[in-house]
Amino acid sequence: MLKSATIKDRYEAVAILYHAYFTGVLLTLASRKDRFAAGDFTFNIFRRQHHDKFLSSFEKLGLDGLPDAVACAQYHYLSNGVGGVSVEYMYESDTKAWVHFCHPRWIYDGAAICGIPLEVNHGYLKGWYAHNGVSLKNPRLGFVCTSQDMDGQYGMAGDFKEFDHDLAPEERLQFAPGEMAPPFDPAAAPKLDTSDWPEERLQKANRNYSMEYAKNALIELAMLYGPMDANVYGGITAQLIGKQFYRKTADLIGIAGDSAEDFGRYLVGMAEGHDDEAEMTTDGEAVIVRQKGWRFMRGADAQPTSVFDSWNQLWEGALAVHNRSLVLEVLKRQDYGDDCFEWRIRKRR
Repeated sequence: MLKSATIKDRYEAVAILYHAYFTGVLLTLASRKDRFAAGDFTFNIFRRQHHDKFLSSFEKLGLDGLPDAVACAQYHYLSNGVGGVSVEYMYESDTKAWVHFCHPRWIYDGAAICGIPLEVNHGYLKGWYAHNGVSLKNPRLGFVCTSQDMDGQYGMAGDFKEFDHDLAPEERLQFAPGEMAPPFDPAAAPKLDTSDWPEERLQKANRNYSMEYAKNALIELAMLYGPMDANVYGGITAQLIGKQFYRKTADLIGIAGDSAEDFGRYLVGMAEGHDDEAEMTTDGEAVIVRQKGWRFMRGADAQPTSVFDSWNQLWEGALAVHNRSLVLEVLKRQDYGDDCFEWRIRKRR
């Protein structure tokens, strides 16, 4: 018998689903379009998230007042750690500090790493790491990448370095594959203040980390390719991820049966895992689920229909595994101005 799901379980289910979705989009673009498209996509994603999160998180992570190179390295160590990513931090001097993203790599979960081209790594290095000096208004600060997964090295590693001259735009990201990162000493690494970061906040932050990647993936797909193609790439990914991860997320939510009511409880549980309000009612043999609020897209501008259409295919994919004789119909859409999202789950006629 499945245990009753806690809010931690619901957060975990949402985090797992969106983590897989983001990795899936990278693979979809690399395999169904090309490696350069996947690289452009990661550049856009990481530049968007850099602008949204980098400077605004400095105070939260206790980085104010540190030398820029050290602050950048500690930022990536602490912020990724909150998201459940295994990272090492090594201080060398006030003008040079290292990060090393260890295996297994969070962003390329499982065997997915074998399908990721080098351009993806270059995309996020250029999109975020090479832009830190610009955001900090320090023209001498750059990032030197010393290791990448896709060319057979020991992970993704490099150092934030303050040079003795202003850097041209093409110098903000450099490569030095012969240089080895120093050993990691956990005792010397920064730590979050547990009074500011209690367990519940860490659980929510871990969920938010995955949610942010998936949210921006859907937005950037539309920005890069327009709504029609965005729904092609985003939708097939959502269908596959919804199917592939339904059992795992349903177990966390506490769903064991295959009825329409059981799937309604799944949708309610996943909505609650987003911190959205949701309810389930019956309509004859059908089940109605209403969700008020869309925390997943909180703070985003008005988006094209492809964003919801692709996102909704996560639940269509999940239902295909839950019970393929059932169908999911959308009755109301908040992105159309309705007061809620409303789905009907019914038997296929």
